[in-house]
Amino acid sequence: MTHSSPSDQSRAPNAVILLSGGIDSTTTAAVAIDRGFSLHALTIQYGQRHDVELKAAERVARALKIERHIVQAIDLRVFGGSALTDDLDVPLDRDENVVPGDIPITYVPARNTIFLAHALAFAETVGAFDIFIGANAVDYSGYPDCRPEFIAKFEELANLATAAAVRGQGRFRVHAPLLELPKADIIREGVRLGVDFGLTHSCYAPNSQGLACGRCDSCIIRRKGFAAADITDPTRYA
Repeated sequence: MTHSSPSDQSRAPNAVILLSGGIDSTTTAAVAIDRGFSLHALTIQYGQRHDVELKAAERVARALKIERHIVQAIDLRVFGGSALTDDLDVPLDRDENVVPGDIPITYVPARNTIFLAHALAFAETVGAFDIFIGANAVDYSGYPDCRPEFIAKFEELANLATAAAVRGQGRFRVHAPLLELPKADIIREGVRLGVDFGLTHSCYAPNSQGLACGRCDSCIIRRKGFAAADITDPTRYA
């Protein structure tokens, strides 16, 4: 049996969204709702130094009236290897023209693989066959787990590794609707869907008050995206 689409069901089908509280995951959540899904959100507290994003995810979940929001703790600090989980400096003031180059030190080893695995487990328990992730392969920092090939392979794995798929109850789909969009187009789509970007957070190196640094790769990409979209960035920068 294949999973039916939202249009041919009397009740909105369940879907799981990986919600970080940033621009991409928030817009992805709005897209999923617009497509008729009933969302269950999963936010991962993975030991990230910028854990102010957890509060942003909670704000977004409330604003979008998401049915269920789980914050799950997975301590990736035990492995380290990233400026987001270890005592390494977050790169600042990099030339925006070279930001999407080599894989930077802010890459968290296997992060999206780990996150999607937990989202898959969550999906099986709530009877969802659709998983949404805000991965983007255009305006990103060079992370290998944000590429279309990765998304396709994880979807293939999901349909090999789950009881629901093996029993023929449905086929899992991993949706990355923003995968090929520039940041400016993502922002425009979010605005079209009524997203309040003032609720979101992008910065990798916020100060003690939670204000964005305006200098890390993520801030640079965010500011550039709002400027290209000709939309005011509501972020409070230090």
